[in-house]
Amino acid sequence: MARRLLWASLALAPVAMLADWVFHVGKVPLFILAACALIPLAWLIGEATEHAGEHTGPRIGGLLNASFGNAPELIIALIAVADQLPDVVRGSMAGSVVSNILLVLGVAMAVGPEARLDRRSLLGQLLLVFIAVLVLLIPSIPGWSGDPNRHSLAVLSIGPSVVLLVLYLVVTIRSLRRQQPQESEGTGWSLSAAIVALGVATAATAAISEILVHSLTAFADAAGLSEFFISVVIVAIVGNAAEHGGAIVIARRGKMKLATEIAVSSSAQVALFVIPVVTLLSFLFAHPLTLAFRPIELATMGIAAAFVAFVIRDGRSRRWEGYLLIGVYAAMVVLFYAAGERGG
Repeated sequence: MARRLLWASLALAPVAMLADWVFHVGKVPLFILAACALIPLAWLIGEATEHAGEHTGPRIGGLLNASFGNAPELIIALIAVADQLPDVVRGSMAGSVVSNILLVLGVAMAVGPEARLDRRSLLGQLLLVFIAVLVLLIPSIPGWSGDPNRHSLAVLSIGPSVVLLVLYLVVTIRSLRRQQPQESEGTGWSLSAAIVALGVATAATAAISEILVHSLTAFADAAGLSEFFISVVIVAIVGNAAEHGGAIVIARRGKMKLATEIAVSSSAQVALFVIPVVTLLSFLFAHPLTLAFRPIELATMGIAAAFVAFVIRDGRSRRWEGYLLIGVYAAMVVLFYAAGERGG
Protein backbone atom coordinates (compact mmCIF):
# COMPACT_ATOMS: atom_id res chain seq x y z
CA MET A 1 0.00 0.00 0.00
CA ALA A 2 2.77 2.44 0.93
CA ARG A 3 4.63 1.72 -2.31
CA ARG A 4 1.48 2.34 -4.34
CA LEU A 5 1.03 5.70 -2.62
CA LEU A 6 4.65 6.61 -3.37
CA TRP A 7 4.28 5.69 -7.03
CA ALA A 8 1.05 7.70 -7.26
CA SER A 9 2.56 10.69 -5.46
CA LEU A 10 5.26 10.99 -8.14
CA ALA A 11 2.57 12.88 -10.04
CA LEU A 12 3.12 15.76 -7.61
CA ALA A 13 6.36 16.68 -9.43
CA PRO A 14 4.77 17.60 -12.79
CA VAL A 15 1.88 19.22 -10.91
CA ALA A 16 4.34 21.45 -9.03
CA MET A 17 6.13 22.37 -12.26
CA LEU A 18 2.86 23.29 -13.97
CA ALA A 19 1.75 25.26 -10.91
CA ASP A 20 4.94 27.32 -11.07
CA TRP A 21 5.68 27.63 -14.78
CA VAL A 22 2.15 27.78 -16.26
CA PHE A 23 -0.31 28.84 -13.57
CA HIS A 24 2.10 30.98 -11.49
CA VAL A 25 0.65 29.83 -8.19
CA GLY A 26 1.59 31.78 -5.03
CA LYS A 27 4.88 31.08 -3.28
CA VAL A 28 3.35 29.62 -0.11
CA PRO A 29 1.35 26.80 -1.76
CA LEU A 30 4.29 26.27 -4.13
CA PHE A 31 6.64 25.62 -1.21
CA ILE A 32 4.23 23.10 0.32
CA LEU A 33 3.65 21.39 -3.04
CA ALA A 34 7.38 21.25 -3.82
CA ALA A 35 8.21 19.85 -0.37
CA CYS A 36 5.61 17.11 -0.81
CA ALA A 37 6.82 16.36 -4.36
CA LEU A 38 10.43 15.90 -3.23
CA ILE A 39 9.54 13.05 -0.87
CA PRO A 40 8.51 10.48 -3.53
CA LEU A 41 11.36 11.69 -5.80
CA ALA A 42 13.86 11.03 -3.02
CA TRP A 43 12.32 7.57 -2.58
CA LEU A 44 12.57 6.88 -6.33
CA ILE A 45 16.25 7.86 -6.39
CA GLY A 46 16.93 5.54 -3.47
CA GLU A 47 14.94 2.73 -5.08
CA ALA A 48 16.66 3.09 -8.46
CA THR A 49 20.10 3.29 -6.81
CA GLU A 50 19.43 0.07 -4.90
CA HIS A 51 18.34 -1.79 -8.05
CA ALA A 52 21.30 -0.47 -10.05
CA GLY A 53 23.59 -1.71 -7.28
CA GLU A 54 22.23 -5.23 -7.73
CA HIS A 55 23.75 -5.27 -11.23
CA THR A 56 27.01 -3.43 -10.56
CA GLY A 57 28.13 -5.20 -7.39
CA PRO A 58 28.66 -3.82 -3.90
CA ARG A 59 31.59 -1.50 -4.65
CA ILE A 60 30.02 0.44 -7.51
CA GLY A 61 26.66 0.12 -5.77
CA GLY A 62 28.12 1.83 -2.73
CA LEU A 63 29.46 4.63 -4.93
CA LEU A 64 26.06 5.01 -6.59
CA ASN A 65 24.40 5.18 -3.19
CA ALA A 66 26.78 7.92 -2.02
CA SER A 67 26.36 9.89 -5.23
CA PHE A 68 22.64 9.60 -5.93
CA GLY A 69 21.29 8.82 -2.45
CA ASN A 70 22.32 12.31 -1.39
CA ALA A 71 21.26 13.95 -4.66
CA PRO A 72 18.23 15.80 -3.21
CA GLU A 73 20.35 17.37 -0.44
CA LEU A 74 23.14 18.26 -2.85
CA ILE A 75 20.79 19.83 -5.39
CA ILE A 76 18.84 21.81 -2.78
CA ALA A 77 22.11 23.07 -1.28
CA LEU A 78 23.64 24.11 -4.61
CA ILE A 79 20.50 25.95 -5.70
CA ALA A 80 20.49 27.76 -2.35
CA VAL A 81 24.16 28.66 -2.93
CA ALA A 82 23.26 30.06 -6.35
CA ASP A 83 20.45 32.07 -4.72
CA GLN A 84 22.92 33.40 -2.13
CA LEU A 85 21.20 31.72 0.82
CA PRO A 86 24.23 30.40 2.76
CA ASP A 87 22.35 30.18 6.07
CA VAL A 88 19.77 27.93 4.41
CA VAL A 89 22.55 25.66 3.10
CA ARG A 90 24.32 25.33 6.43
CA GLY A 91 21.05 24.99 8.33
CA SER A 92 19.71 22.21 6.11
CA MET A 93 22.96 20.23 6.33
CA ALA A 94 23.21 20.57 10.10
CA GLY A 95 19.53 19.64 10.38
CA SER A 96 20.14 16.56 8.23
CA VAL A 97 22.81 15.29 10.60
CA VAL A 98 20.68 15.89 13.68
CA SER A 99 17.40 14.53 12.29
CA ASN A 100 18.99 11.31 11.03
CA ILE A 101 20.65 10.29 14.29
CA LEU A 102 17.87 11.47 16.61
CA LEU A 103 14.51 11.51 14.80
CA VAL A 104 15.00 8.69 12.27
CA LEU A 105 16.99 6.45 14.60
CA GLY A 106 14.52 7.18 17.38
CA VAL A 107 11.45 6.32 15.29
CA ALA A 108 13.17 3.18 13.96
CA MET A 109 13.93 2.00 17.51
CA ALA A 110 10.40 2.89 18.67
CA VAL A 111 8.56 0.99 15.91
CA GLY A 112 10.97 -1.95 15.62
CA PRO A 113 11.50 -4.86 17.98
CA GLU A 114 14.07 -4.86 20.76
CA ALA A 115 17.21 -6.37 19.28
CA ARG A 116 20.99 -6.45 19.25
CA LEU A 117 22.75 -3.82 17.15
CA ASP A 118 26.08 -3.62 15.37
CA ARG A 119 27.59 -1.59 18.21
CA ARG A 120 31.07 -1.27 16.69
CA SER A 121 29.83 0.01 13.33
CA LEU A 122 27.35 2.48 14.82
CA LEU A 123 29.86 3.93 17.29
CA GLY A 124 32.36 4.24 14.46
CA GLN A 125 29.89 6.24 12.36
CA LEU A 126 29.01 8.47 15.32
CA LEU A 127 32.72 9.07 15.94
CA LEU A 128 33.03 10.27 12.33
CA VAL A 129 30.20 12.75 12.91
CA PHE A 130 31.91 14.02 16.05
CA ILE A 131 35.24 14.36 14.22
CA ALA A 132 33.47 16.31 11.47
CA VAL A 133 32.08 18.74 14.07
CA LEU A 134 35.59 19.29 15.45
CA VAL A 135 36.98 19.90 11.95
CA LEU A 136 34.16 22.34 11.18
CA LEU A 137 35.21 24.43 14.18
CA ILE A 138 38.22 25.62 12.14
CA PRO A 139 36.21 27.79 9.70
CA SER A 140 33.27 28.31 12.08
CA ILE A 141 35.00 30.07 15.00
CA PRO A 142 36.32 32.96 12.84
CA GLY A 143 32.79 33.30 11.45
CA TRP A 144 31.35 34.09 14.87
CA SER A 145 32.68 37.63 14.49
CA GLY A 146 32.49 39.82 11.42
CA ASP A 147 30.87 38.74 8.17
CA PRO A 148 30.40 34.93 8.27
CA ASN A 149 30.23 34.85 4.46
CA ARG A 150 33.44 36.76 3.67
CA HIS A 151 35.63 35.36 0.93
CA SER A 152 38.61 34.70 3.23
CA LEU A 153 36.43 32.28 5.22
CA ALA A 154 35.36 30.55 2.01
CA VAL A 155 39.03 30.00 1.19
CA LEU A 156 39.66 28.78 4.76
CA SER A 157 36.80 26.27 4.30
CA ILE A 158 38.64 24.48 1.47
CA GLY A 159 41.13 22.72 3.76
CA PRO A 160 38.56 21.25 6.19
CA SER A 161 36.39 20.22 3.22
CA VAL A 162 39.26 18.28 1.64
CA VAL A 163 40.09 16.65 5.00
CA LEU A 164 36.47 15.52 5.51
CA LEU A 165 36.14 14.24 1.95
CA VAL A 166 39.40 12.29 2.11
CA LEU A 167 38.34 10.77 5.45
CA TYR A 168 34.99 9.79 3.93
CA LEU A 169 36.63 8.18 0.89
CA VAL A 170 39.11 6.23 3.04
CA VAL A 171 36.37 4.92 5.34
CA THR A 172 34.03 4.12 2.42
CA ILE A 173 36.70 2.23 0.44
CA ARG A 174 37.64 0.19 3.50
CA SER A 175 34.01 -0.71 4.22
CA LEU A 176 33.34 -1.64 0.58
CA ARG A 177 36.34 -3.95 0.57
CA ARG A 178 34.91 -5.77 3.59
CA GLN A 179 31.38 -5.84 2.19
CA GLN A 180 30.15 -9.11 0.71
CA PRO A 181 27.81 -9.28 -2.30
CA GLN A 182 24.18 -9.77 -1.32
CA GLU A 183 21.70 -11.84 -3.21
CA SER A 184 18.87 -10.04 -4.91
CA GLU A 185 15.35 -10.80 -3.74
CA GLY A 186 14.35 -11.33 -7.37
CA THR A 187 12.29 -8.17 -7.73
CA GLY A 188 15.06 -5.98 -9.22
CA TRP A 189 14.81 -3.74 -12.24
CA SER A 190 17.04 -4.05 -15.28
CA LEU A 191 20.18 -1.89 -15.21
CA SER A 192 18.91 0.28 -18.07
CA ALA A 193 15.57 0.86 -16.29
CA ALA A 194 17.37 1.81 -13.07
CA ILE A 195 19.66 4.27 -14.89
CA VAL A 196 16.75 5.90 -16.74
CA ALA A 197 14.82 6.21 -13.47
CA LEU A 198 17.88 7.77 -11.81
CA GLY A 199 18.28 10.29 -14.61
CA VAL A 200 14.62 11.30 -14.71
CA ALA A 201 14.26 11.46 -10.93
CA THR A 202 17.45 13.52 -10.53
CA ALA A 203 16.38 15.98 -13.24
CA ALA A 204 12.92 16.31 -11.66
CA THR A 205 14.53 16.78 -8.25
CA ALA A 206 16.61 19.65 -9.61
CA ALA A 207 13.52 21.38 -10.99
CA ILE A 208 11.45 20.87 -7.83
CA SER A 209 14.35 21.89 -5.58
CA GLU A 210 14.60 25.17 -7.47
CA ILE A 211 10.91 25.81 -6.83
CA LEU A 212 11.35 24.91 -3.15
CA VAL A 213 14.31 27.22 -2.59
CA HIS A 214 12.80 30.12 -4.54
CA SER A 215 9.60 29.96 -2.48
CA LEU A 216 11.26 29.36 0.91
CA THR A 217 11.54 33.02 1.97
CA ALA A 218 7.90 33.76 1.16
CA PHE A 219 6.75 30.66 3.04
CA ALA A 220 8.88 31.63 6.04
CA ASP A 221 7.32 35.11 6.12
CA ALA A 222 3.78 33.74 5.75
CA ALA A 223 4.27 31.07 8.42
CA GLY A 224 5.99 33.47 10.82
CA LEU A 225 9.02 31.20 10.97
CA SER A 226 12.69 32.00 10.40
CA GLU A 227 14.44 30.78 7.26
CA PHE A 228 16.87 29.05 9.60
CA PHE A 229 14.08 27.04 11.28
CA ILE A 230 12.55 26.01 7.96
CA SER A 231 15.92 24.94 6.55
CA VAL A 232 17.16 23.13 9.66
CA VAL A 233 13.88 21.24 10.22
CA ILE A 234 11.59 21.11 7.16
CA VAL A 235 14.13 21.22 4.32
CA ALA A 236 16.45 18.82 6.16
CA ILE A 237 13.68 16.23 6.63
CA VAL A 238 12.44 16.58 3.03
CA GLY A 239 15.96 16.26 1.60
CA ASN A 240 16.53 13.05 3.58
CA ALA A 241 13.12 11.54 2.84
CA ALA A 242 14.56 8.41 1.19
CA GLU A 243 16.75 7.53 4.18
CA HIS A 244 14.03 8.46 6.67
CA GLY A 245 11.32 6.33 5.12
CA GLY A 246 13.65 3.45 4.28
CA ALA A 247 15.05 3.12 7.79
CA ILE A 248 11.61 3.17 9.41
CA VAL A 249 10.07 0.64 7.01
CA ILE A 250 13.04 -1.70 7.48
CA ALA A 251 12.76 -1.35 11.26
CA ARG A 252 9.09 -2.35 11.15
CA ARG A 253 10.17 -5.50 9.32
CA GLY A 254 12.38 -6.34 12.28
CA LYS A 255 15.75 -5.71 10.57
CA MET A 256 17.09 -3.45 13.31
CA LYS A 257 20.78 -3.73 12.45
CA LEU A 258 20.15 -2.51 8.91
CA ALA A 259 17.66 0.19 9.96
CA THR A 260 19.95 1.70 12.58
CA GLU A 261 22.92 1.50 10.20
CA ILE A 262 21.00 3.49 7.56
CA ALA A 263 20.02 6.21 10.03
CA VAL A 264 23.48 6.70 11.54
CA SER A 265 25.53 6.24 8.36
CA SER A 266 23.27 8.78 6.59
CA SER A 267 24.34 11.38 9.16
CA ALA A 268 27.99 10.50 8.62
CA GLN A 269 27.50 10.80 4.85
CA VAL A 270 26.08 14.29 5.21
CA ALA A 271 28.86 15.41 7.57
CA LEU A 272 31.77 13.92 5.60
CA PHE A 273 30.46 13.84 2.03
CA VAL A 274 27.63 16.30 1.37
CA ILE A 275 29.07 19.25 3.33
CA PRO A 276 32.54 19.19 1.71
CA VAL A 277 31.22 18.45 -1.81
CA VAL A 278 28.75 21.33 -1.66
CA THR A 279 31.49 23.62 -0.34
CA LEU A 280 33.97 22.73 -3.08
CA LEU A 281 31.33 22.91 -5.84
CA SER A 282 30.17 26.30 -4.52
CA PHE A 283 33.36 27.86 -5.94
CA LEU A 284 31.71 27.49 -9.35
CA PHE A 285 29.29 30.23 -8.25
CA ALA A 286 29.78 33.94 -7.67
CA HIS A 287 29.58 33.64 -3.88
CA PRO A 288 31.19 30.41 -2.61
CA LEU A 289 29.94 28.84 0.61
CA THR A 290 31.75 29.31 3.91
CA LEU A 291 31.59 26.58 6.53
CA ALA A 292 30.90 29.15 9.23
CA PHE A 293 28.32 27.14 11.16
CA ARG A 294 26.55 28.79 14.08
CA PRO A 295 27.32 27.57 17.62
CA ILE A 296 23.81 26.08 17.89
CA GLU A 297 24.36 24.06 14.70
CA LEU A 298 27.69 22.62 15.81
CA ALA A 299 26.49 22.06 19.38
CA THR A 300 23.35 20.16 18.35
CA MET A 301 25.30 17.97 15.91
CA GLY A 302 27.94 17.15 18.53
CA ILE A 303 25.45 16.60 21.36
CA ALA A 304 23.25 14.40 19.15
CA ALA A 305 26.21 12.18 18.21
CA ALA A 306 27.44 11.94 21.81
CA PHE A 307 23.96 11.26 23.22
CA VAL A 308 23.17 8.51 20.72
CA ALA A 309 26.57 6.91 21.40
CA PHE A 310 25.68 6.85 25.10
CA VAL A 311 22.25 5.32 24.41
CA ILE A 312 23.52 2.50 22.18
CA ARG A 313 26.74 1.82 24.12
CA ASP A 314 25.45 -1.61 25.24
CA GLY A 315 24.64 -2.63 21.67
CA ARG A 316 20.91 -3.13 22.25
CA SER A 317 17.85 -1.41 20.83
CA ARG A 318 14.95 -0.69 23.21
CA ARG A 319 11.70 1.03 22.37
CA TRP A 320 11.80 3.43 25.30
CA GLU A 321 15.23 4.57 24.10
CA GLY A 322 13.67 5.34 20.73
CA TYR A 323 11.05 7.54 22.39
CA LEU A 324 13.83 9.22 24.35
CA LEU A 325 15.73 10.10 21.14
CA ILE A 326 12.54 11.49 19.59
CA GLY A 327 12.04 13.63 22.71
CA VAL A 328 15.60 14.98 22.50
CA TYR A 329 15.03 15.86 18.84
CA ALA A 330 11.80 17.67 19.76
CA ALA A 331 13.73 19.68 22.37
CA MET A 332 16.29 20.63 19.71
CA VAL A 333 13.50 21.74 17.37
CA VAL A 334 12.35 24.13 20.11
CA LEU A 335 15.92 25.43 20.35
CA PHE A 336 16.02 25.95 16.59
CA TYR A 337 12.78 27.90 16.79
CA ALA A 338 14.09 30.10 19.59
CA ALA A 339 17.41 30.71 17.83
CA GLY A 340 15.85 32.70 15.00
CA GLU A 341 17.95 34.10 12.17
CA ARG A 342 21.71 34.55 12.44
CA GLY A 343 22.47 37.65 14.46
CA GLY A 344 18.77 37.95 15.28
